[in-house]
Amino acid sequence: MVTILPNRGSAKIKSVLSGDTVVLLGRSAGGARAPEVTFTFERVTAPRMASKANSNVDDPGAFSSREWLRNLCVGKTVTFETRKQGATAGDRVYGLLFMVDPTDETNQWNLSVESVRRGFCTPKVLGGDVPDTEANGDTPNGTGDTVEDYEKALQIAYKEAQNGRLGIHSGKPLVRKLMNAGDEFEAMTLVDKVKRICTNGSVSCVIEYIFDGSRFRCIVTDPELETAGLLYGSFTLILAGVACPRVGNPRLNPPTPSEPFADAAREFTELRLLQRELKVTLNGTDKSGVCLVGTVHHPRGNIGAELLKNGLGRISDWTIRMMAPGDVPPLRIAENAAKRGNIGVFENYTPPTLTGASEFMGTVVEVLSGDTLMILPSGETYDDESKLKKVSLASIRAPRAGNERTGKPDEPYATECKDRLRVLTVGKVARVNIHYEKDIPMGPNGTEKRQFGTISVGKRADVGETLITEGLANTQRHRDDDEKSIRYDELVAAESVAKAANKGINSDKEYKKKTANDLSDPKKAKTYAGSLQRAGQTKAIVDYVFNGSRFKLFVPSENCFVMFALANIRCPQPSPNQAAISRGQARAAEPFGDASKRHSRMTVQQRQVEIVCTGVTQGGVMTGDLFVGQGAQRRNYCAELVASGLATVDQRKIDYGEAPQVLIAAQTAAQGNKLGIWSIKQVVKEQPKTKSFSKAEEQLLDIQISEIRSGNHFFYRTVGDESASVIDDGMKIFTEQNGTKGAPCEIKVGKLVAALFNDGSSNSWYRAKVLEKGEKGKVKVLFVDHGNAATVALATHLRPLDVTLGTDQIPAVAKEAVLALTKVRPLEEDDGIDAARMFQGTAWGKDLKARVHGESEGQVVVTVYDGDVDSPSINEKLTKAGLARVPNRSEMYAALDRMANSDSIAKLLKDLKKAQEKARSTRQGMWIYGEIPEEDED
Repeated sequence: MVTILPNRGSAKIKSVLSGDTVVLLGRSAGGARAPEVTFTFERVTAPRMASKANSNVDDPGAFSSREWLRNLCVGKTVTFETRKQGATAGDRVYGLLFMVDPTDETNQWNLSVESVRRGFCTPKVLGGDVPDTEANGDTPNGTGDTVEDYEKALQIAYKEAQNGRLGIHSGKPLVRKLMNAGDEFEAMTLVDKVKRICTNGSVSCVIEYIFDGSRFRCIVTDPELETAGLLYGSFTLILAGVACPRVGNPRLNPPTPSEPFADAAREFTELRLLQRELKVTLNGTDKSGVCLVGTVHHPRGNIGAELLKNGLGRISDWTIRMMAPGDVPPLRIAENAAKRGNIGVFENYTPPTLTGASEFMGTVVEVLSGDTLMILPSGETYDDESKLKKVSLASIRAPRAGNERTGKPDEPYATECKDRLRVLTVGKVARVNIHYEKDIPMGPNGTEKRQFGTISVGKRADVGETLITEGLANTQRHRDDDEKSIRYDELVAAESVAKAANKGINSDKEYKKKTANDLSDPKKAKTYAGSLQRAGQTKAIVDYVFNGSRFKLFVPSENCFVMFALANIRCPQPSPNQAAISRGQARAAEPFGDASKRHSRMTVQQRQVEIVCTGVTQGGVMTGDLFVGQGAQRRNYCAELVASGLATVDQRKIDYGEAPQVLIAAQTAAQGNKLGIWSIKQVVKEQPKTKSFSKAEEQLLDIQISEIRSGNHFFYRTVGDESASVIDDGMKIFTEQNGTKGAPCEIKVGKLVAALFNDGSSNSWYRAKVLEKGEKGKVKVLFVDHGNAATVALATHLRPLDVTLGTDQIPAVAKEAVLALTKVRPLEEDDGIDAARMFQGTAWGKDLKARVHGESEGQVVVTVYDGDVDSPSINEKLTKAGLARVPNRSEMYAALDRMANSDSIAKLLKDLKKAQEKARSTRQGMWIYGEIPEEDED
């Protein structure tokens, strides 16, 4: 037989398995695991404990028996005497255990005998004579060396227990039914009952088994829970705030090894907690709802902090969130000490390395998302985008923005979180403390090294904590070995407060996203333009900067996004972004284009500004003035850009006298100081020069309108023209001679023929010029003596014209003309129809005065008066009604080239500009949106 234990010796009791069996723990040698031996009392037996074999029900008195022995000797040193040992080192040992009498240190207790005497065990052999010592009043304690002495002591003790009806001999010994969490009761029910019933919110439990350093099996022994039916409930407890390495399982196939330091962590916990009855504060459950999370209160200290201090575990992020905020700092301090000393699981730990400074000051330029910002460090000149640092808030998870291209929606409160961070930081000086860096995936193949830190602005020590407190963000769920913010515990505490208040993303209410109107669509922009223009000064937020003078704005009062361009100025084109390059829409950068854009990003990006809308282009871009700053710092941003040499005043506005004087003065100053754009040689475009004409006198004619093609295009007949009466008489004779039947004739474009037309009284032949040949025997012709056009049938409505009636013999009576220096919309548009109708109502059927200025592409350029020539012309009336406008500069040069120089044309131009300004200011006709549409400008 192999000897497991010596015949006599001492050992520490690690645990008590039942009322007659304990586990003895020896001394470790050379750092090896301390030996353990299962030791059973000789010649006695205790009731069986609850297990799966007996349906989790104790034999009567089993638990009381075990508890008496556990309370008496767990963790204490005893003396053993072996009587029988197994054949191998793993076998059970039978013998006697002795310890000092707690009430009399001079006396030794035989634990077997004392257990029988209290009714917790029974001798295996019952009966026999009681020795004389009992009769003499002495009570044998079984410390004799012989088996007979030990057996006699057992029998005497048994008689005493029977006579005193102790333990299992009582009328109703305790019969415990073991209940398992998840089967017989819900784990969360136990948490709730403990908080409501137990004193100080803590429950008394016996730590029955240690799975690893931070997971235990516990039995509820708190009598306060007996009424709740939870006494003797069994559950698995996860130590809050700590995660220890997992112990392997040798019984699996193949066996799983233990993680490094797992066995050391388990031994550490066993020595201090195993089979101790301690108070436990329950914080919650794991995801399965079966295992509970809690804190064990040991009278000599915090077991979690001790594990961390010795490097036998790491802080568990998900369980530490359940702890009271005041219980967390000791754990952080303990873990940091282990990291600094490279102890245990932190033996290979190295502090995070940073590529830049760990702390710096800077100005927040832009908020990219609810947790990421672009910051310009103090002392740096913003002359390149690379000078900006992208920093994310450490240990903060903000709601993610969606992706319109992929159809992914925003997460709830993504917009609110980003906007709140914008209000807290943009344009302000911030202190940035970098805690760690991570490689963030960017695209299919690339990564970006991102810095994470705490950002302080003004009196706010951590803007991330503000977002969490207001329910706009959560703390990041880190892995246990991840780096975290040094203020992580404060962030978790703030999140707990926000959850308790049901704020924001922690609310149970259904999230309703606030939708804003997007007025980038030209039709929508025109619809809303009037209200923005009438609103006058309106507060807006610059959402994005396209270039120095073109922005995307959000207007809170109208709940809409608009495209906005600064009126009267132009900024150089900046470098194209990657998206434009990939789409093939990149435009070459111009000098100081990037500088202008950077100035706007630094000055107005994501800031609140004031705008005054003065118009809208055909492309749906609002135009107007923009003001930044408040009070004495309020300034015109257009003037600021021009004065800095980062924008130029629109030359057309200067030529027309429409540019504000403040902008012209600012540009003059920038030119004189050679700032920005003016520091380099300007490329001056050659303007068309006005050609010289002979001093031919203008003609003043009396006319009648014979055909109106549009609001400024018409045909007229000169009153008193003899050609008119000659050709009218000639065509009447032609009709009488030839009748009204058609005749074959040669059809060529431009050929003069006779065409049949019904003037309302009868069909007659008129001179006509072939314009085009149509399908199915149709021909389009122009009646040259009246100006109207028609499509007629070749076979029935055309015939050859007599040579004597040709235009070489008798000139065409109707002259094609246009109103001088006016442009109108085409008839396809409402304004074009209104212009034609106004012209018709003013001029049709009347004798008019016409001042002929010249000819342009076969059309006579005239000014028409429906009264005296000193009265306002029809040209001016159409312009004043907003149905016509003055051509742009290039068109004006082209028109002037074809006109004779005179004071009348200069006066007309001046009158038209004045009328146009009146129409613009009163929003008449085409000026209803306040600005010339882009197509008209082109």
